[in-house]
Amino acid sequence: MATETALLDADAKARRGFLLALGAYFLWGLLPFYMKAVAHLPLAEVIANRVVWSVPIAAIVLVWAGRTADFKAAIRSPRSIAMAALTAVLISINWGIYVWAIAVDRTIETALGYYINPLVSVVVGAVLLGERLDRLQIAAVALAAIAVAVLTIDAGKLPWVSLALAFSFAAYGFFRKTLPIGPSQGFLLEVLLLSVPALCYIAYLIATGQDHFVSSTATDTALLMGCGPITAVPLLLFAFGARLLRLSTIGIMQYIAPTMVFLIAVLIFGEPFGTTQAIAFALIWTALAMYSWSMFKGREVRPAAPATR
Repeated sequence: MATETALLDADAKARRGFLLALGAYFLWGLLPFYMKAVAHLPLAEVIANRVVWSVPIAAIVLVWAGRTADFKAAIRSPRSIAMAALTAVLISINWGIYVWAIAVDRTIETALGYYINPLVSVVVGAVLLGERLDRLQIAAVALAAIAVAVLTIDAGKLPWVSLALAFSFAAYGFFRKTLPIGPSQGFLLEVLLLSVPALCYIAYLIATGQDHFVSSTATDTALLMGCGPITAVPLLLFAFGARLLRLSTIGIMQYIAPTMVFLIAVLIFGEPFGTTQAIAFALIWTALAMYSWSMFKGREVRPAAPATR
């Protein structure tokens, strides 16, 4: 009876974790709509408000969850502060490229970047952590490299938006592991550090009348304030959901958001998607299928952490 109860409890937790993670990926998948809505606003102002309005949400959730002890210890550690500052810079770069790319109609490239990211993380693990790759993993990475080469030859230049998103987040994930606190505590620490320059910048804009928070319309004010919830809510949903799910489940679910972004870019935003892009995406999807099969076979492949877009 005890075993049966434990199994039922585990199933309930898994269902709850799945719904929480699904909510996170669904919100991330819809994020391009919001980024289009703020595309007329200066990029730096959007990023600054995204940081500032994330702080109260992250703080409230952390207090509600009773997870403040680790956070207090982290802010007393110079090493933790230094590493959080580094990861904060990396995620700011990732955010900036993402917001800019959608504003200038390069949403398909952002989807490609987040498709590539898990494979980049595998390479980072092999190069920097000495993790061994099996034949299936090597083949998946090779296919991704061929896809990038196809796009490069066609355009005459590297698909830098996709690569910058993939590598900046892979670097973020790599260094984020050094913080001895959970994702929700780490996120609060990062946005707190970023809020100092962000608040100074917003204050400067307001003082000089260049802002869109006070000096513009009520719609712009609401959009800028909304940058906090659309950043913090899906990340926190994921943080709580991921703890209740198996690694392989999260590994497969991480493709939901870039798939939604890809479909939105092509079917709704009407971005061009020609033969070359189709070939590149087919190669990437094949590589991801191989990567996913490797996870299901029990090999040591770690999916990327959620993109705090």
